Amino acid sequence: MFLVVTRNFPPDVGGMQILMGGLSESLLNHGPVKVFANEFTDSQKYDKKSSLNIERVGGLKIFRKYRKANLVNNFISENANIRAIFADHWKSLELLKEENLNKTKTFCLVHSKEINHEIGSAINKRLVKSTNKANFVIANSHFTKKLAINVGIDKNKIHVIYPGVNLPKKINHDSNNKAKEIYKDSFPKVITVARLDKRKGHDKILMLIKNLKPKFPKIKYISVGLGEEEENLISLTKELSIENEVTFLKNINEEFKNALIANSNLFLMPNRIEKKSVEGFGISFIEAATYGVGAIGGKDGGSCDAISDGNTGLICNGNDLNSIYENFIKFFQNENFINYGANAKKFSENFYWNKIIKNYLKLIN
Repeated sequence: MFLVVTRNFPPDVGGMQILMGGLSESLLNHGPVKVFANEFTDSQKYDKKSSLNIERVGGLKIFRKYRKANLVNNFISENANIRAIFADHWKSLELLKEENLNKTKTFCLVHSKEINHEIGSAINKRLVKSTNKANFVIANSHFTKKLAINVGIDKNKIHVIYPGVNLPKKINHDSNNKAKEIYKDSFPKVITVARLDKRKGHDKILMLIKNLKPKFPKIKYISVGLGEEEENLISLTKELSIENEVTFLKNINEEFKNALIANSNLFLMPNRIEKKSVEGFGISFIEAATYGVGAIGGKDGGSCDAISDGNTGLICNGNDLNSIYENFIKFFQNENFINYGANAKKFSENFYWNKIIKNYLKLIN
């Protein structure tokens, strides 16, 4: 049996949620899986359809973590056949008893934003103490590994295992038509699927669209996601008078999202560092690649592991509008986007879960 302890899990949305859902489903092909996850809107509907044994923990955040830790500690004590424990975050391990964790192999996944704390600070000391409980610390990119070493995590425990993706799902007829209706005869068709955070670079994209209108009068940009920057981005869109070129979507189903990606020409996310917030990997680049869509991403963070620069897309300086502009032009010059897309689709096969999961199994065995 595999045990997954996670704060982030579907149907909640986000990169970490996708990662933990995919990891749990992939482990299921190699043995039973028990998941302890936080309660979320519509989680009961999701759990009923899932093949996983999922136990949800609700209640106030301050009490939930203690209740959840007690449930997990009791479960480990009562089950001697646990092959490995997987935690999505150092905080998911923090309250688990070391004597319980020592009974099996323990994995702690780390992500740049969650570990980017000043060395020697109280929170840094907590994360180092917590990750020390794990046999293996899994970084989602080489950038995250370097950051983990810099903040004091034991470098001998750190392994880079990229987040996995599922095989691309066939686009159904209705969703495909709906996507085509939004894009109409536009070109180029540009999309971002990401939380509306400053570090994702949506503001720079909107300024880019304004600058590109004379060269690409039929350009269309679709942003899929929600977040605290929504109001600012909508205001900026109006200020730049690009309401006809830009569409914001949120709370859409996965099939429609996939259809929008599959019908696009470019996945654009010029990510940058915002204070302590940084993109650890960028699984959305790989998800787009599975549909044969190349990408442009920012140089800061782990995007360089998700985009093969000059092969599956291009790496820009997400802080520099000129850099984003120049790489955009290069992406579509001489129909380069077609080759980038074809290369991206082939590249994405390296990230299929049936291959990624083997890296975890090797460590267990």
